Amino acid sequence: MRVSAEVGTWLARRSSRAGDWWAAELVAAKRGTRVSVVIPARDEAETVGAIVGTIRRELVERFPLVDEILVVDSHSTDATAEVAAAAGADVVAQDSVFPELESLTGKGEALWKGVAETSGDLVVFVDGDLRDFTADYVTGLLGPLLTDPGIAYVKGFYHRPLAGAAGVEPDGGGRVTELVARPLLNMYWPELAGFVQPLAGEYAGRREVLEGIPFVTHYGVEVGHLIDLLELHGLDALAQVDLGHRTHRHQGTQALGRMAAQIMLTLMDRLERGGRVISAAPPSTSLAQFRRGAGEAVERELVLTDVTLTQRPPLESLPPEIRPENSPALRRSA
Repeated sequence: MRVSAEVGTWLARRSSRAGDWWAAELVAAKRGTRVSVVIPARDEAETVGAIVGTIRRELVERFPLVDEILVVDSHSTDATAEVAAAAGADVVAQDSVFPELESLTGKGEALWKGVAETSGDLVVFVDGDLRDFTADYVTGLLGPLLTDPGIAYVKGFYHRPLAGAAGVEPDGGGRVTELVARPLLNMYWPELAGFVQPLAGEYAGRREVLEGIPFVTHYGVEVGHLIDLLELHGLDALAQVDLGHRTHRHQGTQALGRMAAQIMLTLMDRLERGGRVISAAPPSTSLAQFRRGAGEAVERELVLTDVTLTQRPPLESLPPEIRPENSPALRRSA
């Protein structure tokens, strides 16, 4: 069996490696384009300083490629904000952006507000828990955008090792991708079958594209982006870049179960919006899980989690009076 001709052609045309671009070459290709890096972070004091420091040292001071580094502090209880600021980032508390709106939780909320609070023509997203971060992550994601005007959005992929009792599994880190996201995408959006890691947290896009799509506020944000952008701009506007190797904090099985539930609800939402699925009743948003402990009926503690789908509307749809003063979308509508 083979993938479709469309996917095969796309893989050859729109896949590349971070090493294909040098920072100096990208500086020359900027031609006045502003670049912002947004880092969502919650209790990442141990890692966020090194990430910010690398970007500032390599891509602000050595090569003037990045114009803005913003860390969105997502209700941290440690010194994330202080460490990020000391390393040279601008830092904003998540709830201080659009304070007139209801406060929501989740990574997607931080990303959406990060776009609103920055002014770059291109926006790069980098997770705050990376332990082996290099400047290639940023240059790799920017390369296609700065050199090909037909590309609107670039997704990263990498080797993700998973350390366990039996040793290290070189590519065992993408468990939710392989068990949930990839099978469902192949079933309902086979055009996206060529993405190596559709849930990767490192990606970049053009501002006008990012402001034109909704942001799921939880872990469905990445897969929601791919589906929405595919439908709005087509497969050829999307690209992916091999960023090499990624080491970060791995979550436990139950946390991954909650992530999987949120992703499945996001996919179901997109199917219903597209008229491809009509449900007799809405899916339950209460996830029951069990952990060790004393229970009434079984020797387990029953834990219920609300995984209700919440999402922010496209930034371009917000009324001008509540957008930040520096919003490019506000300037365009003026």
